[in-house]
Amino acid sequence: MSRLYLTTEKDEIARRRGLVPKGEVVEAWADLVEPGALWLGEASKALLERAGTPLAVRLSLPADSVAVYYGPQLSDVESLPREESLRARIVSGRGIAATWITLDRFGQRNTFEPQSPADPVFNLRRVGGGKGHLWRLFRTKPEAIVYMVEAYGRESEGAEWARALAVEDFDGLLHTP
Repeated sequence: MSRLYLTTEKDEIARRRGLVPKGEVVEAWADLVEPGALWLGEASKALLERAGTPLAVRLSLPADSVAVYYGPQLSDVESLPREESLRARIVSGRGIAATWITLDRFGQRNTFEPQSPADPVFNLRRVGGGKGHLWRLFRTKPEAIVYMVEAYGRESEGAEWARALAVEDFDGLLHTP
């Protein structure tokens, strides 16, 4: 089972990034609440640890406890971000889940420029990928339900996905076994 990790070894990560072989990508997301803390997925952590001792980890979560909904209109899949990067980005914003919102219900491309890293809507694509993808982060289950019902309809697959989220909020995610 893949995991997500919270570490405060920002300087060490910066140092080790320079030692990672060309073509390999380390994706680390700054925690939006705790200055100096970063979230990493398992593959990024492993790349960094090839260049030294294991990183000190303050917290570890099962990656699949962070839910992602892609919806019925998913496109440009070759440029989707790696799942672990997306999930690390979600928890960096103290989110529990996110949905892909690149296209609106009419199939038109949504455009949005986040105003800050704390904005619940963000852009993310695979490093070196083509088209960008727009995502909507959810910090609570009720927030996800309201959004998904409005975006997809009360009886939609998206609304069912939101109602089935396993945790209510980030604190609940932290207590996931």
